[in-house]
Amino acid sequence: MTRRNVLVAALAALVITGQAAPQAWAGWTDQTDGKQAKGGKNGRTITVQTKVQTSVNGNTSSARTGNLSSADSNWNPPACWYEPAFSPKEIEKTVKAWRGFGDGVPLFDSVGEFVGDYLDSRYKKGKPYKNYNLDKQGEGMFWAAAVNPNRKDDPEASACDKQPFWVDEGETPKEPLAVTPEILAEYAYDELPVPSTSIRMAPEGTTKVNLPTWVWLDKAKFKKVSVTASIPGSGLSATTTAEPVSLSIDPGTEDAETYPASGECPIEDGKIGAPRAKGTPADTDPPCGVKYLRSSGDGSYNIRATVTWKISWTSTTGEGGDLPDGRFGADQQVEVEEVQSVNR
Repeated sequence: MTRRNVLVAALAALVITGQAAPQAWAGWTDQTDGKQAKGGKNGRTITVQTKVQTSVNGNTSSARTGNLSSADSNWNPPACWYEPAFSPKEIEKTVKAWRGFGDGVPLFDSVGEFVGDYLDSRYKKGKPYKNYNLDKQGEGMFWAAAVNPNRKDDPEASACDKQPFWVDEGETPKEPLAVTPEILAEYAYDELPVPSTSIRMAPEGTTKVNLPTWVWLDKAKFKKVSVTASIPGSGLSATTTAEPVSLSIDPGTEDAETYPASGECPIEDGKIGAPRAKGTPADTDPPCGVKYLRSSGDGSYNIRATVTWKISWTSTTGEGGDLPDGRFGADQQVEVEEVQSVNR
């Protein structure tokens, strides 16, 4: 085999498995519905940039600071799924785009024809599809793998390794990872814009040994919030709702006591903890807080505050239920000084 043929064969093997693509693959407009299907790759599988759209309801003032962590260590939102992606006309354009690849380029000339022949064998010549299913234009879609952009680096993102497959309009694919209202709800879980867990303390910044520090959260920020995820034109939609239920305090040292003793401050009357009212004696126990038993010396303690959110979902199909609680936390520094006594 000549050097050119070796290179042609190697490149063909690469592009056939979806590890490379011509520029035209970046996106076309289907003349039927006007929506674009943006393709890509994931390992050896031709993928699609997800069409799932999300919208925030409720506490829209919350600034997104990161993803919720599941309280269930054995559960995470899905890393990938299959969703309606390409019309028959788009598959046909895919093949035509490949056939122009490498024309006039030394060593790569005719590679496009080689790959085009392979794609034609799958989508045109009956193995398994005939003539790109053009006679079914508007009657279904080729479904393709989509990767959760929040989890594209997860090993599970490669679990959706099937090439695009046909699904008739109104039918449910016999594929466990095909998008469903529950998968949309789980994707919305990753999109919930929970606020930063920045606690307020009294005294602020520096406290004293054996005197309680009051802890609370800004109740204006910690309200119920929801995200709706949907695929336009599919009729599939799910809304995932997060509601704060408690604040957990980790003092950052074993030489401390928490209020309450469990370290879990529940929400009461829509509030988590309470500010210390002016004139309150310094040794008054707070509804939520911490008491340090030893000075932090020349440094400080790293107090961690974590809010637990109860998660539930509903959908346009009537399905719904609960998802694992979510948690989101942040660290703050607090200096602890010895109480200075004055001898007279």
